[in-house]
Formats: sequence, structure tokens, C-alpha cells
Amino acid sequence: QVRLVESGGGLVQAGGSLRLSCVASGRTFSSYTMGWFRQAPGKAREFVAGIRWSSGTTYYVDSVKGRFTISRDNAKNTVYLQMNSLKVEDTAVYYCTAGDRVDVVTNSRPYEYWGQGTQVTVSS
Repeated sequence: QVRLVESGGGLVQAGGSLRLSCVASGRTFSSYTMGWFRQAPGKAREFVAGIRWSSGTTYYVDSVKGRFTISRDNAKNTVYLQMNSLKVEDTAVYYCTAGDRVDVVTNSRPYEYWGQGTQVTVSS
């Protein structure tokens, strides 16, 4: 049974930092693409960042480039999202996701597995 468990969300002031973690279990993820999506109240879920587990190639939405960094730890089967210089508009529930046949990283549909989400709130 595949499980993705996120942690690390919370309340932070604008300009602050948080690191989200996603522990993956239940199978080998070496061929997978891992992603972070977010959903703010009243808005559609949007892609934030992605990483190809095998190559380490990373992808970001333009609004977080230079502020967020996605990485993975093979030994811990964990994906991280380091978020710096947080803005009020980054407030959302952040979801970790995994997919084995993800061609377009920014498209949520190919991802097979989703975590329960972790709330990130940035205050002004």
C-alpha cells in the first residue's frame, strides 16, 4: 500500500521559511516523479514543484522560482520542499504526489498517489 505523508506546515510571517517533508512508503519510487501541488480556498489546485526521482531534474512554477527548492533523500524515501521568502499568496494546503508515468509534470492528472495535505499559512 502506497502512502505519502506530509509534514512541516504551519503559520509563518511573510518573509519567513518553512520546510515541508513527504515520506513515501509502500513501493520503490526510483522511477517515479514526485510533485508538490497546492490549493488555496476558492481556487483550483496548482502545480508548485516537481522532481524526477531517478535523475533529480526539478521543475517549478514561475511564481516560486528562486524561493522554493524541491529535493529528495533516497535513503529516507523523502521529498522536501524548502520554502523561503514566503508571501501571503503562498497560503494554501500543500499536497505531495507521486506518479510513475508523468510526462507533463505540471498536470495533476497523471499522478497516481496523493498525501493528505498540510496547511501553510503566511501572515502579513
